[in-house]
Amino acid sequence: MSVASLRRAAKESVSGLPRAFWWLWASTLVNRLGAFVATFLALYLTLERGYSASYAGLVAALHGLGGVVSSLGAGVMTDRLGRRPTLLIAQSATAVSVAVLGFMHHPVAIAAVAFFVGMASNASRPAVQAMMADIVRPEDRVRAFSLNYWAINLGFAISSAGAGFIAKYSYLAGFLGEAALTLVCAVLVFVKLPESRPERASGATGKDEPEIGLGTVLRDGRYMGVVGLSFLISLIFMQSYVGLPVAMGADGFSPSDYGLVVAVNGVLIVALQIPVTRFIEHRDPQRLLVISALLAGYGFGLTAFAGSIGLYAVTVCVWTLAEIINSPTQMSLVVRLSPAHGRGRYQGVYTMSWSVAALLAPLMAGYVIDHFGARWLWGGCAAIGTVAALGYWLVMRGLPHAEPPAEASPTPAEVPEKAGA
Repeated sequence: MSVASLRRAAKESVSGLPRAFWWLWASTLVNRLGAFVATFLALYLTLERGYSASYAGLVAALHGLGGVVSSLGAGVMTDRLGRRPTLLIAQSATAVSVAVLGFMHHPVAIAAVAFFVGMASNASRPAVQAMMADIVRPEDRVRAFSLNYWAINLGFAISSAGAGFIAKYSYLAGFLGEAALTLVCAVLVFVKLPESRPERASGATGKDEPEIGLGTVLRDGRYMGVVGLSFLISLIFMQSYVGLPVAMGADGFSPSDYGLVVAVNGVLIVALQIPVTRFIEHRDPQRLLVISALLAGYGFGLTAFAGSIGLYAVTVCVWTLAEIINSPTQMSLVVRLSPAHGRGRYQGVYTMSWSVAALLAPLMAGYVIDHFGARWLWGGCAAIGTVAALGYWLVMRGLPHAEPPAEASPTPAEVPEKAGA
């Protein structure tokens, strides 16, 4: 491919998206550049503070539990208060709680603050996703969610290397650095992002549409089917951080070997997310989600036959392709199934599926490996992927392939007019 073709492809990948999206994208990138706690909390507790691995696991579980608790509350806040206030509250609370965590020494205090960090950091997700759906045209959403996911992984890749260097000298500097960058995100939101929450449409009687409650979301059969499938897919992908390092360690590989293998995931996402999305963005989402579920399940299933770093890296390539396809396609589907004035609650329930998976995946992996062996875990992943593929095929039957362009959300041109909101 010529340089001119590459330039044209890059321009087409980023063109047509509103300015507000790019400020939201920048906020996401800055936020992930400061990701320190999620990456080094276990090492901080065991190496720096001298606590046991069991205690570090408990703190990690409490951090995940905080995310589960805040998912629904943040979704309600996103609809009632608005996207912008929810983001400001969540990011400010994250900055304060992360800074406080760096100064905690008592085990009970550390555990309690870690729970609040999990709550605060997860609370921004429904607002970010709802705002992105508000300001991006339906036909551009797969591309927009893909670009946002790319920013998440690019930021995480850079922060992991930087945080490792910082941790060699001062863990406290890592906590304070994340707090500072999170405050930068809050400033970006406050200065550059207008409120995007759609006005509730009025019916023929002149009355506003009834407010959507959590019960409405839970009774939405097709949507809850997608949430359940998201949970299954999340259980599979979480094994890259839970089951994979344990299994490689049991096979005699070092932590650096695991780091090298899992780094393939980040490199591939940064390199392939945008071109793959250009290839899939106008294709049948049902077929894409079925294929991604099978690639995820059998990609991890192939780990049962890996005996070298090279073969482990090959399996990572397979399930990373699944991740690249699944993430923007599924996010676009979630938005399609969410009423415009109930997006916060719908996104909150969707976010909870990932939070619950993050809480249960370590328990599942540990139990299966201890009682049956790692091969059963990888076989279970293949089975879950097969079930998820069948589920996507069933839940999307009768759903049009493309979303209609018109809906009750503001267009990109309308959003800047609300800058004073």
